[in-house]
Amino acid sequence: MILTIRPVDERDEKRWSDLYAGYRAFYRLPDDPAAVATTWQWVRDGEHSLVGIVAVDEQDHPIAFANLRWFARPSTATIGLYLDDLFTSPAARGHGAATALLERAAAIAGERGASVVRWITADDNAAARSVYDAHATATPWVTYDMKPTA
Repeated sequence: MILTIRPVDERDEKRWSDLYAGYRAFYRLPDDPAAVATTWQWVRDGEHSLVGIVAVDEQDHPIAFANLRWFARPSTATIGLYLDDLFTSPAARGHGAATALLERAAAIAGERGASVVRWITADDNAAARSVYDAHATATPWVTYDMKPTA
C-alpha cells in the first residue's frame, strides 16, 4: 500500500467522520454524531490550535488520521505538539499508516521549533503501544482528570 500524509481538507469530511466514529467506539465512547461533527469543524478550521492530518491510500481516501494540538510548556519556555487522537481503519492496520502519521507529527513539530510531541494512550492498548514504543519513550508521569466546578 502506498501512503501519503497530508492535511485534512473539505473532501475528507465523510471518511474522516467515519474514522473518528470508529476511534470513539474503540475507546467505548457513546455514539455521538454531534461530537464528531464538532470535532471535524475544529480540525478542519484549525480551531483550538488543532492541526488535522490524514494518511491516504492510492485513491486519496483517508485510511487513518491524527489530530494534533499546539500547547505551551511554561517549565521549558517552549511549545509542544500534542497528539490528541490517532486512529487507523481496522482494514488498513499493519501497513504503516500510524508510523507515517507519527513521523509527520515529528516533522510538523520540528518545523515550528517544538520541544516535544506528546500523547497518552490506554494502558491496555498493546497494538498501539508497540508502534509508539518504536518511536517515542514512555514517561513516568501519571495522568489525572478533574471535573470543572459549575
